[in-house]
Amino acid sequence: MIAKSFSDLVFDDVFMELSEVLPQTPVFVKLEGFSATGSIKVKSAVRMIERLELENRLRPECSLIESSSGNLGLALSMACAAKGYSFTCVSDPNISPQTAKMIESYGARLLIVKQHDKNGGFLGSRIDLINAMLAADHNLVWTNQYESINNVEAHYLTTAPAILRQFPAPDYVFVGAGTTGTLGGISRYLRQQSPHTKLIAVDSAGSVTFGQPSGPRYIAGLGTSRPPKIRKHSNFDALVMVKEEDAVRMCHQLAYKKGILLGGSSGTVLCAVQQYAPQISRSACVVAISPDFGDRYMDTIYNPRWVASHFPHFYAPKSTVELSDECVIFT
Repeated sequence: MIAKSFSDLVFDDVFMELSEVLPQTPVFVKLEGFSATGSIKVKSAVRMIERLELENRLRPECSLIESSSGNLGLALSMACAAKGYSFTCVSDPNISPQTAKMIESYGARLLIVKQHDKNGGFLGSRIDLINAMLAADHNLVWTNQYESINNVEAHYLTTAPAILRQFPAPDYVFVGAGTTGTLGGISRYLRQQSPHTKLIAVDSAGSVTFGQPSGPRYIAGLGTSRPPKIRKHSNFDALVMVKEEDAVRMCHQLAYKKGILLGGSSGTVLCAVQQYAPQISRSACVVAISPDFGDRYMDTIYNPRWVASHFPHFYAPKSTVELSDECVIFT
């Protein structure tokens, strides 16, 4: 394979069979981390930019801006660098330090919002800042992943068909809900092409996307503190809410027992598969979306100090835990 641009570096056909998640049947995990910038978000970035160009809303003199907890900001940073646009990413303190450095490495500007919104998160504050900047600069263009139908269509056109190419009749597909672009695109496509498939939406405890009570969240990726408008395109059979501590534990268990390092959103989705296990028959075909790998979470979910500070009971039941910079030592 010889790629001519970053948009050629999207690999939609990589699945991994995991037998450790469910006792009765394997789970086929769609690994999006092999694509350019290491996440599923590259597909949304490419689709939104290309549509803005076709609609003549994005011209050479324009600059792009977007709110992101990490992965979309990184994907847009790369895409804008390749296309010659300046880009500003508005994020918050939950962004992975590694992802923040990578965004800036592409020449993008990174703004960190530190004021919480009314639901205790940062999304509302990030969007307020973007609206203020748009009012002050008419050459600034917002991709707006929370409202853009192109965010949904990116996965209707790519991610969902890729699932059915590999598994023509899956019984269950588990999809995490962040902006709900992935969830909306996959659910719309499966309802049309594989109506018997049960679509299970997965969200983080504390997220308000689907009307659940707000609460603190520390892992970038899934969940919102302000419901995205494109959630109306999501059609699912069940919603599973997962505690962040459980998601971190899943990530660690897969690293130790399977030798695969997944991101926090992936851990959340696989926790949901376990929670939903009583509804899944032994012969079922189960597919789960893994948005990214865990390499950019070394300072957060794979950092013992970070984990201990946010989830004090994570290392229980051991009575005494001494944390060093390199490892966890049980005494």
